[in-house]
Parts: sequence; C-alpha cells; structure tokens
Amino acid sequence: MSNITQPAGQETTNHAKLYQLALFPMNNGATNVYFVLVLSYIALFGNGVLGLLMAFATIMVTVMRLCDAITDPIIGALIDRTNGKFGKFRPFMVIGNLIMAASVLILYLFTPMIPDTMMWLRYVLFVLLYFVWVIGYTFQTSCTRSGQTVLTNDPKQRPMFTLFNTVGSLVGMGAMQFLAPLIRSSVGDYNTAAFYRVLAPLGIVISMVLTVLAVIGIWEKDQPKYFGIGGKESKKVKISEYIQIIKCNKPMQRLMVAGAGCKLALAIATNVSVLCMLYGSMMGNYDGLYLPMMVLGYVFSVPFFLLTIRTSQKHGQKASLEKYVRVALIMYIGVLALMILWKPDNPAFNLSLFGEGGLTINLYTVLFIVFFGVGYGAYYSTADMPIPMVADCSDYETYRSGQYIPGVMGTLFSLVDKLVSSLSTTVVALAISFIGLKTLPAAETAYEPGMNWVVIVLFCVIPMIAWIATLIAMKGYTLTGAKMKEIQTVNASRKAAIAEGKTLEEAMKMYPAIEDVKAGAK
Repeated sequence: MSNITQPAGQETTNHAKLYQLALFPMNNGATNVYFVLVLSYIALFGNGVLGLLMAFATIMVTVMRLCDAITDPIIGALIDRTNGKFGKFRPFMVIGNLIMAASVLILYLFTPMIPDTMMWLRYVLFVLLYFVWVIGYTFQTSCTRSGQTVLTNDPKQRPMFTLFNTVGSLVGMGAMQFLAPLIRSSVGDYNTAAFYRVLAPLGIVISMVLTVLAVIGIWEKDQPKYFGIGGKESKKVKISEYIQIIKCNKPMQRLMVAGAGCKLALAIATNVSVLCMLYGSMMGNYDGLYLPMMVLGYVFSVPFFLLTIRTSQKHGQKASLEKYVRVALIMYIGVLALMILWKPDNPAFNLSLFGEGGLTINLYTVLFIVFFGVGYGAYYSTADMPIPMVADCSDYETYRSGQYIPGVMGTLFSLVDKLVSSLSTTVVALAISFIGLKTLPAAETAYEPGMNWVVIVLFCVIPMIAWIATLIAMKGYTLTGAKMKEIQTVNASRKAAIAEGKTLEEAMKMYPAIEDVKAGAK
C-alpha cells in the first residue's frame, strides 16, 4: 500500500489495522439492533399492546424525531468538545447504549403492566421513554459517522469500512429480523406483550456485545493525534457557527439528500407492516415467505458488497453509490411490473415456494426472485454507503475551514437518518388508513380491497423515487476518489506545519491547495 508523502517526510495517510476496520463498525450493528427493535415495532407495540390510537402511535414517532432536531447539534457539539481520559467517542458509545437499553426495557416490559384505567399514564410514558431512547440513539449512532475520521483516512480503506459496516449492520439488524418471526411463532403475534418480553432483552444483549466490540476497535485511535490537523489544539466551534459551516459544505448537503433517499428506500421496503401485507395478506403465506425472501436478499447482497468495494477503491465512493443505485432502480421496474400483474385468485400470479406436496415454485416466483434479489442486493449494499462518505465530508470541512467537527457532521447525518426512518412509519400508517384499517397489519391480517396498491406504492414506487433523488443529488457531488487524495495530502501538509510551530491560520495560508503542496515539495 503506497503512501503519499508531504514535504516534512511524514506520512499523510492514517491507516487502520484490519481488526479495527472489522470491529468498530459493530457500533452500527449495535444501533441497528434498535433500528429494528424500536423503529420497526414501536408503532405496532403502542397500537396493539398499549392500546394507543394508531394515529398517535405512528405520528408521534415522527414528531419526536422533529423535536430531536434541537438536541442533535447539541450532542454533536459535545462530541466535538470532548477529549477526556477515555477519548472523544468511546464515552458516547457506551453511555448511549446504556440509555437505549434502560428506556427500551422499561417501555416494552413495564408499560404494558399499567392498567387500562390509567391510559393517560401509558401515553405519557410512551412519549417520555421514546424521547429518552432517541437521545441515547443519537449518542451512539453519531459516533459511527464521526469516529471514522480517526479510524482511517486512506481512500483505499474507507470503502472497506462500507463492507465491515454492512457486516455489522447484518449482525445487528439481521439477527433481529431473523429472530422476530421465530419468536412470534412461539410466543405470540407482533401485537402481543409476550412477543416484546422476549425480543427486547435479546436485542439489548446483542447490542451490548456489539458495542463492546466496537469500543475495542476504536480504542487505539481515539486520541488527540488523530483529531483533525490541529489535534487537541483545534479551535472550538460555537454551535451558532454550525449552520454557516453546513451552508458552505456543499458535498455534505448533497450527501444528506442521497443518504435520506437510500435510508427511506430501506426503511419503507423493510417495514414490518408492509411485509406482513405483502407476504401474509396478499400472498397468504407469511411464515413460508418472509424468512426465505429475507435470506435470499442477504445472499444476493454478498456479491454486491464485494463489487461496491472494488468500484469505490478504483473510482471513488460516489461512482460506486451511483452505479449500484441504478442497478436497484432498473431491477425494481421488474418488481413493480410483477406486483401490478398480481391476481388474488390466480396461483400463477402469486408467490409460491413450498406447498403440502413440497416445492411449488412457479414462473412468477422465479421472476420475482431474480428482480427482487438483484435489486435488494444492490440497494442493501448501498444503503449504508453514505456513512463512510460522511468521513469524506468531514475531512473536506477540515480542508475547507481548518475545523475538525466530526461530531456535528455525524449528528447532522444521524438526524437525517432518524427523520427519514421515523417518517417511513408515518407514511406506512397513512397509506394503510386509506383502505380503512384501524390497526397496523400483522402477519395474520386478512386481505382488504386496495391493499395491493398500497403495497405497490410502499414496496416499489416510493423506494424508486428515493433512488432517483439519490442519483440527482450525487450528480453534483464533488468528492471523487481523486479529489479525496488531494484533500488528504493538503490536510497532512498543514498538520506537519502546525507540528513544526505554525498556527492553524499560517498553515492554511501556506498550503491552500494541492498545487502549493507540490510546489513546496520541489
């Protein structure tokens, strides 16, 4: 692996060890456990178990995330200003996980014990505990985005972070998606308190284990010498300056749109209620279709993870994101066509894998497997790709202004993540209300007229629109692979100048661009 050197002869690239690249992304797995545990089920829990109005349980998810817009920049500022005995990121990872564990445990295990005669208390605790959980989620999830900046700035390694990040996501999110239907079949449906009494503790344990692994992964890198170009002497940025910083950071603006598009596609298409309607209400075999199709999607995603890394290393992360989002978009045209052709009383136009006599697969199912499998594999491999790109935007901000503010970059992206994922719950609930359902669909919900069109919009149309928005946003994204190499070289040259006694302002003037670094090296 070659290193770019600057005039002082110091290495410009901060490399990570393989175990660090593999373990730190488990932080994303830890938070994705809660992405499923809370965001996929909290509306079902509030409506089906606590008896809260469906409109309240679903819309409150979005409202609380809008309120969280106030706390996100504050937490980002806390991360940027933290530099204690245990580093900048580790304290927020651990504290955030403990906050989420406590709030979810009380919410899922103890609020159902409140008697029906005290419904007001159920409403109050639902809102309060959900808000506390959101704070913990922000603490930990923002570290996944911001912590990358200290882990590595190697343009060859950052795409590898996408792979390990997705592995971490699979371990966390995949474990919950795999366990949930098994728990449901043994203890009760998604709208029963027994289901959450089992799922919640399991999820908490998995998340804690992944958090410990992530802390080990970043331990060695979580120290001042990796904090930007000025280390611990970096100027502290006021919260009031953050708006101006983001206003000037055009790549970050575009990445937020792209990230929102990718996240919205994933959040809606994998929503439990949507999948219950598709595999249960429409196709009539939730237990026989959900797990096989989920496994199928993961199997198809493996080659795409490898392809995205290769493309990112060769052409940059922007090129990789654009390429495979296009693949997903094209494949989902086929999925859309199949969904439109679905006929409730015609077995030839229904999904079918196994029957009483064994394998009952038909042409409709084969085509669905191809289009859905390739499309899901492509978009799942890109869903978390904007995360390592946040580190590029943070490095660009250091290049542009000299400021090292990974915390605010991470929380801004975390805010988009949360707003979009919570918006997905409200969108699903509103769409379901159009066909007259008073409660969110579960696996055993019977088919209602018009439900197929709701599924078509939620499972196909909205994700496709989101991918189109992603491609439009990426069109003007300037942080290509070649540009990032220049940025890292300039930042390293400035860091060397500061180490030799120059102030930040003097170093910025000495090396304003790559041409000045090259001139100084002659």
